[in-house]
Amino acid sequence: MKKVKVGIIGSGFAANLHAKAYQRCANAEVVAASAIDNLKKFCSQNKISKAYDDYREMLHKEDIEMVSVCVPNYLHKEVVCEAARAGKHVVCEKPLATTLPDCDEMIKTCKEYKVKLMYAEDWIFAPALIRAKNIYEEGAIGKIVYIKAKESHGGSHSPFAQKMIYCGGGAMIHLGIHPAGLVNWLKEKRVVEVLGKTSLGSNHNLVHSNFEGEDWAVGILTFEDNTYALIEGNYITFGGMDNKIEIYGDQGNIKVELTHGSPLLVYSPIGYEYVMEKADISKGWTFPAVDEESSLGYQNEISHFVNCVQFDQEIMRGARGEDGKIALQIVLGIYDSMKGGKPIKIN
Repeated sequence: MKKVKVGIIGSGFAANLHAKAYQRCANAEVVAASAIDNLKKFCSQNKISKAYDDYREMLHKEDIEMVSVCVPNYLHKEVVCEAARAGKHVVCEKPLATTLPDCDEMIKTCKEYKVKLMYAEDWIFAPALIRAKNIYEEGAIGKIVYIKAKESHGGSHSPFAQKMIYCGGGAMIHLGIHPAGLVNWLKEKRVVEVLGKTSLGSNHNLVHSNFEGEDWAVGILTFEDNTYALIEGNYITFGGMDNKIEIYGDQGNIKVELTHGSPLLVYSPIGYEYVMEKADISKGWTFPAVDEESSLGYQNEISHFVNCVQFDQEIMRGARGEDGKIALQIVLGIYDSMKGGKPIKIN
């Protein structure tokens, strides 16, 4: 069977996750990559043979069918639209964009050029969350009345995540975007109102005064059926990534430890190379991740997107460009609510 040929745009953390997932996908081959820095090392580590300083050159020279866009947030619209105009199907990392008009332009351009726009929300592909949804859909906990979900860690090292001009926000747009996408996929009901509270950025943050955006944020969401969700993103959690989801039904509950569920327990006075994402120590007792790419959903996500391109399949609900726009609408509503000091209606 002919493999789907892929290009990756970007060379940072997300790009590496995508590259590893493609490597484990039997029907995909990453043939080229483009970035403005770290490109030689990225290609060497991921055994990518062709490298381009200018992604536009890669789009027009290489015989690729799809690209993964893994550049800073503020560049998503430009790169996605260029890829669409070149006739390439697009996987775009979260958030889809930093503004809703940019989302609209990306969705419109991809439709105009008849390419798929696939939104890389890995949470909805995580095996534990897929299983949780299946259990709910069996009727095991009754009707969902409340969801509580958070993504948190000790803060990004990327300068692009610390400056508002590049990222469009702080912990909520970077981390809370995952819970925002999750509740939309899980509940399958429209969010009609949000109420937000955040730290105020820079010297008004709880911990990170060097971050222009907030380092702590929560949003209370109201669904069209008058049920609720609380989503959180924060940079004040130390010791590694901490992602938790709680689903409350009117007859039962489901709780998911997405990142702290390792079956391994290690004691080491010496330390070792890698424990889990954002963990800063490996000495003493630790619970090292076994296969983060799989458990966090990246592997299932990329496999699904490759199949969508290869077999012209429909993109699953929660991973379409339109779903990325909904998640961003929730996040921006939380910011507007904080600024205005009142709930914000979501259209």
